[in-house]
Parts: sequence; C-alpha cells; structure tokens
Amino acid sequence: MEKKRPHILIVAGEASGDIHAAHLVDEIKKLDPEVTFSGLGGIHMKNSGVEIYHDLTKLAVVGFWEVLNHYGEFKKIFDSFLKKAKEIKPACVILIDYPGFNLRLAKKLKEQHIKVIYYISPQVWAWKKNRVHQIKKYVDRMLVIFQFEKDFYASFGMEVDFVGHPLADDIKVTVEKEAFLKGHHLQEYRLTIGILPGSREKEIQRILPVMLKAASALQKNYPMLQFMIVKAPTIDSQLIYEQLSKNEQKIPVIEEDRYNAMHACDLCMVASGTATLETALLLKPMVVVYKTSFLTWALAKLFVKIPNIGLVNVVAGKRIVPECIQQEATGSNIARHLESIFKDEIRIAQIKTGLAEVKRSLDAGGASQKAAKLVLESLNS
Repeated sequence: MEKKRPHILIVAGEASGDIHAAHLVDEIKKLDPEVTFSGLGGIHMKNSGVEIYHDLTKLAVVGFWEVLNHYGEFKKIFDSFLKKAKEIKPACVILIDYPGFNLRLAKKLKEQHIKVIYYISPQVWAWKKNRVHQIKKYVDRMLVIFQFEKDFYASFGMEVDFVGHPLADDIKVTVEKEAFLKGHHLQEYRLTIGILPGSREKEIQRILPVMLKAASALQKNYPMLQFMIVKAPTIDSQLIYEQLSKNEQKIPVIEEDRYNAMHACDLCMVASGTATLETALLLKPMVVVYKTSFLTWALAKLFVKIPNIGLVNVVAGKRIVPECIQQEATGSNIARHLESIFKDEIRIAQIKTGLAEVKRSLDAGGASQKAAKLVLESLNS
C-alpha cells in the first residue's frame, strides 16, 4: 500500500503572517518535498503552493469594533475551515499569530484530536495574560520569535522553542542609498525621511494624514529635507494618493523595493507594528506612530499592561525611540520628535546603539528553517 503523503493545514490572517507562513512552507518542502499544504492565508502562501480556501489577509482589521463589523464573515470562514479539518484529518495544523481567530480555532481543533503547532506567539505578555492557560491546554508546540517570550512562558511552567525572528533572514539590501535616491529623482545630499503609514486601510486613513502634517511642518522650517512614502504591499496605492491630494504635497510613493527604500532613508516615521522591527533591523532611527478608534483605544487601555507599544521598544525592554500614540499622534508632536533626533548627533548614535542590540536579539539565524525542522520533528514524534 502506498504511504499517504503528510498534509498540513496552515492559517495566517495578517500580511506579515502570510509572508512568514510562506517562508515556513518553503523550508518544510525543502526538508520533505512530500508534504502538502492548504489553509487560510494570502498571496504569498498561495505562491508557495498552499491551496487557499479563503484569503484572510483581505479581512485584516484591528480593534474590537472593526472585528465586530466583520463578525459574520469571520464566523463563516471559521466554521468552513473546521469542516475541512474534519474531512482532511491533517498531520497537524500550524497557526500563525492572529490570536483572536487562532486561539478559538486551537480549542476546536483539539476537540477533533488534531495536533496544533503555533508559530509566532500571540502577544500575551502585553495583554490578556490568562490566555497562556488556553495555549497550554490547546497547543501542542509553541515556536516563539522573541527570546523574552521563552522566559515569559517559562514563568508559567511552559516550555517553548525560540527560533529567532524570520524578518532577520528576509531583509536584504541590494541597492546602495545614492543609487536608489537618484533612481527615484531624490537628491543624495538632502536628509531623507521615510513615511511608513501601515499595512491596513484604516491605518492609512488614520495615520498617514498626521504623518503628512508632520512632513509639512518640517518642510517649512527645513526646506532641505525630502520625504518618501514607503507603501506596504497590501495597500492600494490609490488610498495613499487620495491622502496626498488632500494635502497637496508632492512626495514620491515607493511601491516596490521596500527594503532598499528604507535603507535609503536617514530616519523614519513608522506605524506601530512589524514595520518598526524592519526599520530597526536596518538600523534607522524612527518615531513610532499609532492611532485607532476611540472604543478600541479605551478597551486597550484597560488590558495592556506594558509601558511601550512599539515592538522595537518592547523588544529592547526600554524606550529607545519616541512613541506618538493616540491623542499624542499629531503632526506637531511627530515633527518635534523627528527634529530632536536629526538635530542631535549624540542622540542618533544612542538610538543606533539601541537598535543594534535589538537586531542582535532578533537574529538567531535561519528562523524559518529552524521552525520547519521543529514542525517535522513534531509530526514524527
């Protein structure tokens, strides 16, 4: 009788999770070409050969109210996936971050006696620590990307595997700063500030306007500054051009070559999230910016128990770059913080030293490959 090929279900709901999942799939296939995949994700997973049932990345929303508005869609996808899992009986299910959806899924999958591997832990160390007990109960193996997460779980008597952050392997610079600027009609002798307004539609609508106000304020006082908007691949360019037209600012939008663009910047204003780690890995000083709906922010204030929300500061364990969050996320505040950085060479050096420490802590080398080996080890155990 022919041996059945192992099949893995995989779930990623965010743009960054889709990328990390795709890299994990690629590495598993290198180690065992017999493994097949299907699940919930986006274009990167699809390009890596995963059969996609629903593109969850198109539903990427943040906040209580935003999720509630899409509850019907999420419920339909959730139930459909569980039905698929019951039919397929996979070797395991890999869940990538996305806790609101995936932790509920883990519980239901365990009821079906399906092995659950979680890659990229929910941020239980920031809020809802009681979810650790859910993870302990419903997850067979947890693979974490931050060293401090291993210590955090250990404090709850739970052993997890630290693999390093996959971004450390992903970020590659292929074009020198001067060549990149010249190729986009920017002057190499000017101070260049990158604008990274986020990877979701709501972020562009809430965060980009205040970033543009900061750029306008700085341009008035420092005419020699130049700016570029570095677009996330999940964002429709039209959303950005709509905001630019309201401000009548002529700022180039970089739609490709994301890491080369960030490398060409002297400093950045960055929407809180994975992009702060990308910017840190490129050793670029930054100001972290975030705004959400009032209801979501009010609820978050009740539960979030850490002093910083920018991932770069969380990983550092201290505030190494400024944060402009919610009511503090104004054009004048962002401009003030950026000015305080680029006018002070000692401050720039201190920030870069802090970013170098963050980079060292993230780069364990070959995160996706390590995760792939542990997944296959779990299948064979």
